Amino acid sequence: MSDLSRRPNRTPRRVREQRAYRLGVTGAGAGVVAVVTGILAILTPLSFTIPVLAVLVAVICAVLFRQTVN
Repeated sequence: MSDLSRRPNRTPRRVREQRAYRLGVTGAGAGVVAVVTGILAILTPLSFTIPVLAVLVAVICAVLFRQTVN
């Protein structure tokens, strides 16, 4: 019985909940920024750099969120 491997250390549930919440809020905020600045970039001479970066942040947050809740 002494040769049984121990269970891998898991992150506590509370920490995972907090991480998922932060990723959700950050991703949603980045999505709103992407939409608003995208509309402004279409209507004004604003460049598309900020909306593209905001979309990238939102996608990264979404991927990390899915990893956290699985």
